[in-house]
Amino acid sequence: MTPEWEHAAERGLVDVLARLLEKGADVNARNRHGQTALMIAATEGNPDAVTLLAAHGANLDCTAKYGLSALMIAVVRGDGDVVRALLAVGADQSIRGTGAPGFAGKTALDLARARGDRLLIEMLQAGDSCRPSPPPEQGASES
Repeated sequence: MTPEWEHAAERGLVDVLARLLEKGADVNARNRHGQTALMIAATEGNPDAVTLLAAHGANLDCTAKYGLSALMIAVVRGDGDVVRALLAVGADQSIRGTGAPGFAGKTALDLARARGDRLLIEMLQAGDSCRPSPPPEQGASES
């Protein structure tokens, strides 16, 4: 990850991110901490950057430290705008954290419940019910 790419993700500089993407920036490049630009944008509270990165193929569900995804990071921060943006683009709510006791085995919804954040809990519950069902397995017979 280049310093310019990381800075643009931190600051939510959508125009700079778009320009760098046009020049071939790797949307899933990781910084020295293993975080992608999407994770950085989630950490810094930049929903517009999250949306742009997702539209350009950012991996929504990769994890870094403690097994946290961008969605989980946004929940830990209590950032409803970023949570909403990630749910809108289909971030996986079933990912479970690892490592630290506060995150190990917990989903984004579990983390929202631990915060006692009713708004995030409601958003995550509503987002989960709006997810499309997986397609039936090929070869499965109908009864």
